[in-house]
Amino acid sequence: MKTAILSVILLGFITCGMGQSGEISIKQDASITRLLDVYKISNSESGFYTIQVGFGSYAKAEELKQQVDIDFPDLKAKIIFDSPTYRVQIGQFKSKLEGERKFREVRIKYPESLLLKPEKAKTTN
Repeated sequence: MKTAILSVILLGFITCGMGQSGEISIKQDASITRLLDVYKISNSESGFYTIQVGFGSYAKAEELKQQVDIDFPDLKAKIIFDSPTYRVQIGQFKSKLEGERKFREVRIKYPESLLLKPEKAKTTN
């Protein structure tokens, strides 16, 4: 008898728990979408400070990039072709202060490194 009552109670809880369904609708102000679009555009057009650790032929740049990846795994290293040489640059820093802090650390290992200013966005009239 106890098992029959317990089974009925358990069956009642199961049917109540599974019978729930709902729909959520979120109403968002259109100005939020516009602000997000402006934010995306401003971030894509703004430049970053980077640190150039060296330059040379492609083979030398590739070797330097591999060494930089080992020495500074937290910074993204990339090879940039700027005729006639290949340049190895690391990091993307939003502010000059942030870039200078990391630059001091990098310069200990790579004394010929340079902190590069972000390129200004080109405006079309």
